[in-house]
Amino acid sequence: MSGLIYPAIHLCNSIISFTFASMFEEWKEKYHRFREWQKKPYQVKPQSHEEHDCTTCGTHYEGNYCPRCGQSSIIGRYSFKKAFLLFLDVWGLGNRGMFRSIRDLILRPGYMIRDYLQGMQMAYFPPFKMFFLLLALSLLVDTGLNIKLENRIEIAQERYIDGLNNTLSKAAKPSDSKDKEVEKFNQDTIDLSNAAYEWTTKHMGIATMVMLLLFSAPMYLFFRKSPAYPGLKYSEFFVAMVYITNMVSIYSIVSNFLCLHQLIDLCLYILTIIPLMQLTGYGFWRTTFKIVTAFVLSIVAFMTAVFMIAFIVDVAREVLAS
Repeated sequence: MSGLIYPAIHLCNSIISFTFASMFEEWKEKYHRFREWQKKPYQVKPQSHEEHDCTTCGTHYEGNYCPRCGQSSIIGRYSFKKAFLLFLDVWGLGNRGMFRSIRDLILRPGYMIRDYLQGMQMAYFPPFKMFFLLLALSLLVDTGLNIKLENRIEIAQERYIDGLNNTLSKAAKPSDSKDKEVEKFNQDTIDLSNAAYEWTTKHMGIATMVMLLLFSAPMYLFFRKSPAYPGLKYSEFFVAMVYITNMVSIYSIVSNFLCLHQLIDLCLYILTIIPLMQLTGYGFWRTTFKIVTAFVLSIVAFMTAVFMIAFIVDVAREVLAS
């Protein structure tokens, strides 16, 4: 009996090993095909050599579009897809590859950004237009267009103020808690923080652009001599950062629509490593080191500017008071 068991076990092990080996090879081949697709630029449909008479202006031409008025050679009858695209075109979404841009920002962000910077601009949606459209959609989702129908901005603001109150109350314990100066300072800090939070919420586009300018400047110093994109200009890098922000916004909108934990939004910024790796050609650890170093420098520069402004304001108050 034992003479039959051991060969059977050996046969099962061989079958399992062969199955896993074949599955591994299959997934490995699919991964290589995916990597080739990632690096391959977008391919425009080949030019047609058929002759047509334009249904709009009557011009006789050869190709896919009329050279006089731009009418497509393929008209066809109206369908739900065509009606939907015409509806999107009213809002500026029906042309220049909005859905292709979203797909590529998810699957091949750095390579897509490089293609756009190198001149393939008609294939993708403009970065700044996409930025403001995603910002508007994000505000709709955050103010109630989600599965829980909750205003996530108000909830986040309440948590922020509660956390600030707890921090200031703990900081005031070693001294006299009834001291009017301490209480006034705490209240002024809360009011100022609340006003800053509300202003940022109401002017999210301006605040995000300012943060992009502050953050992209030190990052450019680290990535301007990248091996995959030599001679990268700051204007090009800033456009790349806008596209990367759009990528993060896409993930953030999905996360907020599903009402996931807000810490996930912070973790999404880790994804910026991927497009910068693909755009610049640096490895994972080198890209991570450059991003972290640039972020620290940005924080130091921002805090230095805040303290300098506060110092100048205090000096000006003392001069005016005297």
